[in-house]
Amino acid sequence: MGVLKQIDQNAERWLLLTFYVLLVITMAVEVLRRELFSYSSIWGEEIVRYAFIYLAWIGAAAAVKERAHIRIDVLMHYIGPRPKAALYIFGDLLMFAVALVALFWSFETVLVSAKFGSVTDGLRISKVWFLMAVPLGFSLMIWRLIQSFQRDLKSLRDGTPVFEVDKLFD
Repeated sequence: MGVLKQIDQNAERWLLLTFYVLLVITMAVEVLRRELFSYSSIWGEEIVRYAFIYLAWIGAAAAVKERAHIRIDVLMHYIGPRPKAALYIFGDLLMFAVALVALFWSFETVLVSAKFGSVTDGLRISKVWFLMAVPLGFSLMIWRLIQSFQRDLKSLRDGTPVFEVDKLFD
C-alpha cells in the first residue's frame, strides 16, 4: 500500500493519537507535580488546552470521514439506495458550504493574530500555531466531504447502498 494511501486512510487517527498522548502525558506530569511538589506550571495547562482543541477539530474531520457525526436518520430506514444517496449528498453539500465559510473566517482570525504578533501567556509562542487548529480541522473536513461526494455519487449512479457506519443505537 502506498504512502499517500496510508496517509489518506489514517491521517486523522495518527493525529488524534499524537494529540491524545500529548494531552494525557502532560496532564499526568502536571498532576504529579501539583500533588508531590505543590507546584504546577502555566505551560502544562496551555499544552493540554491546545492539544484538546486540536483533538476536537481533527475529531470532527474524522467523524465526517466515517460518517459518524450526529444526525437524525429515521427517514433513511424507509427509502431506497438512490434517494438515500441523494439525501446524503444534499446534507454533505450543506456541510460543505458551512465548512467553506468557516474556513474563510477561521483564516481571518489566524491572519489577525499573525499581524499583531500575539503570543500565548505561558509558552510565549505565537498563537498562530494554536489558532491553526480550526482551519486545519475545516480543511480536513472539506477534503473528507469531497471524498464523500465521490463515494455517494458513485452509489447514486450505480444504485448501490451508500456508505454508512455502524450505528451506536438502533
